[in-house]
This record gives sequence, structure tokens and C-alpha cells, in this order.
Amino acid sequence: MFKEPDDTELGRLLGDHQRDVAALEGLRDRLAEVRGRGEAADGRVVAETTQDGALTGLSIDPRAMRLGSDRLAEAILRASDRAARAAGERAADLVTPFLAGTPLEHALPESGSGPPGRERRRSR
Repeated sequence: MFKEPDDTELGRLLGDHQRDVAALEGLRDRLAEVRGRGEAADGRVVAETTQDGALTGLSIDPRAMRLGSDRLAEAILRASDRAARAAGERAADLVTPFLAGTPLEHALPESGSGPPGRERRRSR
């Protein structure tokens, strides 16, 4: 038979739940602020993105204009890809403690494991 919970136990459970919700809300806020920075063309092209790859900043040194339009475009794409990867790694670092010990723990990509969507399992 199950024992009926008393007010003390319910209060403890409610407090635990409220702490968990507050922690998740804090995580959500920190994730929204995550940015990554990536460089290309010997640092002449610098991009900043969110974790999902949205470009939030781009700096092009005037010397990069000598690359020509095709190579400059490639450098911009390379810098933004590197920035998105860096932001994704930062986001994963924030999320990892919340997933530790759960089945979702193994869904996280390893740092530098490759492009988003090509996740590898962490080795134990």
C-alpha cells in the first residue's frame, strides 16, 4: 500500500519543483544570449552568430576586399559557420548539466564533432 503524502512532503516536492523551474528559466535566458565568433581569411573576416546560425555581426577588414567576390563570399560563409559551431558548443556546455544522468545526455554532440545534425555519442 502507498502512504499518503503529508504537508511536509508536499511542501518539499513543491519547493524542488519551483527550484527546477527557476533553473530552467535561467537556462533559457542564458541560451538566448549565446553568441559565437568565427574568423576566416587570416582574421580579415569575423562573424558573430547565435547558436542556430543567425548572423548577428560581421566585420570585414578592407584588405579582405582584395580577395574578390567569390573568395570573400566563401570567407564570410566559413567565418559564420565557425561562429555557429562555437555558439553551439557554448550552448551544449550550458545544457549538459541539466541532461546529465538522463537518456538525453547521449544526444548532445561532442565539441568539434562536425556539423550540426551529425552528432556523435560521447564515449564512456
